[in-house]
Amino acid sequence: MALSMRLMRKGAKKRPFYRIVVADSRSPRDGRFVEQLGFYNPMVPPDHQERYKLNTEKAKYWLDKGAQPTDRVRRLLAQAEVMGPRPIPQQTKKNQPKNQET
Repeated sequence: MALSMRLMRKGAKKRPFYRIVVADSRSPRDGRFVEQLGFYNPMVPPDHQERYKLNTEKAKYWLDKGAQPTDRVRRLLAQAEVMGPRPIPQQTKKNQPKNQET
């Protein structure tokens, strides 16, 4: 069973509120989950203390078990200092300058 740490949408229309959950990667976004780790409210200002809340001990436990966080959850985990930010990829071969032959 492949586990993922992702957001589960709650709240009213045009008023999103998300729960941070650990779920089977094959289950639907708002479907069954294994455990709830916290919440994320994008409607409040970024510097507000109620923007997100996360149980860091449970998050570390599930990361050790092999759960893969989504991009947004990874950012929240990085803000909570549970894991590092996503690495910036190096230039690909497509983006590198071509060698000019003379």
